[in-house]
Parts: sequence; structure tokens; C-alpha cells
Amino acid sequence: MRVEPFSLPLSSPLSTARGTISDRSGFVVRYDHRSETGVGEATPLPGWTESVDDCRRGLDDAATVAADGGHTDVLLSLDAASVPAARHGFATALLDADAKADGVPLYQWFDSDRQCDRVPVNATVGDGSPTETADAVERAVEAGYDCCKLKVGKRTVDEDVARVRTVRERVGEDVTLRADANGAWSHEEATEAFDRLAPLDVAYVEQPLPADDLAGHASIRGNGVGVALDESLINRRVDSVLDADAADVLILKPMVLGGPGNAHTLALRAREQGVEPVVTTTIDAVVARLAALHVAAAVPDIGACGLATGDRLAADLAPDPTTITDGAMLVPQETGLGLDPAEVGPDA
Repeated sequence: MRVEPFSLPLSSPLSTARGTISDRSGFVVRYDHRSETGVGEATPLPGWTESVDDCRRGLDDAATVAADGGHTDVLLSLDAASVPAARHGFATALLDADAKADGVPLYQWFDSDRQCDRVPVNATVGDGSPTETADAVERAVEAGYDCCKLKVGKRTVDEDVARVRTVRERVGEDVTLRADANGAWSHEEATEAFDRLAPLDVAYVEQPLPADDLAGHASIRGNGVGVALDESLINRRVDSVLDADAADVLILKPMVLGGPGNAHTLALRAREQGVEPVVTTTIDAVVARLAALHVAAAVPDIGACGLATGDRLAADLAPDPTTITDGAMLVPQETGLGLDPAEVGPDA
């Protein structure tokens, strides 16, 4: 097991609950297994995962375990609740090597009967005036996207509804619209927003209420707009969210959940309970983006996922083998992730 740090600049600053970040720092993980070298990525995002320092310590401890034990021992040493990004890095490298040894792309390692060459993806549009928002969505539609997610919650409900209405009038009924409030609304605001967004055919609102309010999310379901939970999955088990009947959709981030295998398992568990999975990244480099893509490809009939995030980086760890065409990301059919480990690194 080998660990290599990297830092990649963003193409533009990213605003988070913890402040604004201008780069994504993490670690490339390489692991030799079954005569193959697998490659993984651990890119922590504080507030969602452990810190960069804690991730490094977790990987260093795991490397010590790897020197004397097998991959099972390493996985057991990496707690998905405390160091999910570190576990993601190792788990991805292990799965990449396993899939290569079996001669299949990673999504077929999850499901040998699957054949998938495209995963639908959504475009994300930030906050702006009604005209600016509609212009951005129109550009996305012209680029081939038929699903767009709009950031809401920074403005009043009146202003956000006006933005969504302008978009709907501009692009018509054939474009799927989603909204992401990042937990900004009160229960009263969310109820009002749902009542007014339902006639505009908004598919769902992501995290309308604060993350810990599962009962509140459950109470606003069934009002014509779906409830998707994202931040609510950070500090609690997915089972508790499903048991609370609090969501129509779960936003699954493999980096936050401790690896592609965990994300795939939870996606299938959600589907069994009538909740739709949507796989997204945490603005990761190409290794983790590909891992998330393969997770999504392994889930039958999955809806548009939040994987079209590569343009948020000004540099990357390797050339991206995927392209987005007509609102879908092409899935590599080479073995493993679809990357040559020799070509992965901060100087790619």
C-alpha cells in the first residue's frame, strides 16, 4: 500500500458551510492485490468527512496494517464513521485491483449481469437572478442536459419560486428540475415552498430542512415535491433515515460513505424500500469520480446523478476517460476503473 499526497486547484472558489475553498487536497492510494495494482483516491471535505490531517493519519495507520496483514485487516482498521475518505481511498484501490484481476469494469464486478455504457447526469446551476438562472439552465439544455439542479435557500421563498418559474417558462416541460436548499429553510418556509413549487413540476428538493430534522422531512413528504436527503446522511446510519420514512430520494456520496462498495450496498437497500438513490461526488478528482460513476452504473434504471463535476477542477490526477454526451456520462468498459495506475498522479 502506497500513499501519495496531492493538491489540485479549483477552477473557481467553492463555498461550503465551513467557508470558501480554492483547492482539493487528498491522497492517491495504490494497492497491489491479485497481481494487479489498484488505484484509489481519498479526498476529504471537512464538514462532510474527516480533516485532511485525520485522513493522512488513517491512511498511515492502514499502511502499517497492510505491511503485516491482508486487505480485510486494512478495511477493518479504517472506520467509515470516523475516516470515510481514507477508507474510500483504500477500498477503491482494492476494488480496482479486484475488477482488473477478474477482467471486468468495476460496475460489472458489482453486478456481473449488468451492461451499462451511459449514466444520466444533471447540471448544477448556482444562485442568481431569475434571468441569470434561466440563462444558465438554457445553456445546460443546449449542451444536452435534460435535468438541472438549482441552488435555492439563499434568497426568500418568493425570490426562489420566481427563479424556478422563470426557468420553467424558458425551457418548457421536458426538462427535469431539481432544487437544493442545503438545509436553509424552516419548516414553515419549506411547506410554503413545496406548495408553490409543485405546480412548477419540481421533481424534488434536496435537504430542505436542517440535517437533524428527520421528523420534519417526513412531515413535508407527499405534497407534490419529493424530499431528497444529503447532509442528513453525514452523522447517522442510512437505516435510521429509511426507518424514519423521511425521504423519497437519498443522495449518496461514496467519499462520505466510506467507499464505492458501501455506496452501492446502500443504493440497493434504499431501492428495496422504495427510495431512489442518486450518486454524487464531493468535487473529487478523476479517480473518485470514476468510482462514483461505476457505482451509479451498477444500479439499474438510476436517475440523473451528480457526477458532472470534473469542470470544477483546474487540474486533475489523470486524463478523464469519460465524456458527457446528451446529458449522460459514458462509462469506461476497460477493466477496473478504466485508468492506468501509471498515469495517475498530481503531475498528470
